[in-house]
Amino acid sequence: MITRELQDAIRMVQDFPKQGISFCDLTPVFKQPVLVRKMVEALVEPFRNQGITAIAGIESRGFFLAPAMALELNLPFIPIRKPGKLPASTFAQSYQLEYGMDSLEIHTDALSNRDFVMIHDDVLATGGTARAAAQLVEQCGAKVAGFTFIIELLSLNGREKIKTLPTTSLLTF
Repeated sequence: MITRELQDAIRMVQDFPKQGISFCDLTPVFKQPVLVRKMVEALVEPFRNQGITAIAGIESRGFFLAPAMALELNLPFIPIRKPGKLPASTFAQSYQLEYGMDSLEIHTDALSNRDFVMIHDDVLATGGTARAAAQLVEQCGAKVAGFTFIIELLSLNGREKIKTLPTTSLLTF
């Protein structure tokens, strides 16, 4: 089962990036191509044949799998990036992290009102990043189909901020 394989491959790093935070390091997972393929398949399966038109990935660790997921479904990949990284006109959205504030941007022409977008990131924590990404997709005129995550941290209640949309998480802690 992919859940067990993932749990065995993830390295937990204490006090990173700040004191008191336990960081789920996925880099050992990416040393296992067969496991990466299984993750891509498991993440896209709930959205297969659902009419999605694009997959957006949130910088930076959402970029690990979102392009592969887009290729799996033969769809465009849309980057949602940190401020100042996209070269053309952007929409911006600020949000609260579990340990501070941040902001995301998307090109204003990345999507249109004809798009139905699945958003991917590595971890669902407080839900602030996911909600900000959804707001950016909506600012482009598109609709959000749902979210996919490798890991969901249940104690931080992030699903509450995105509870009206379908959400898939491969692991919960």
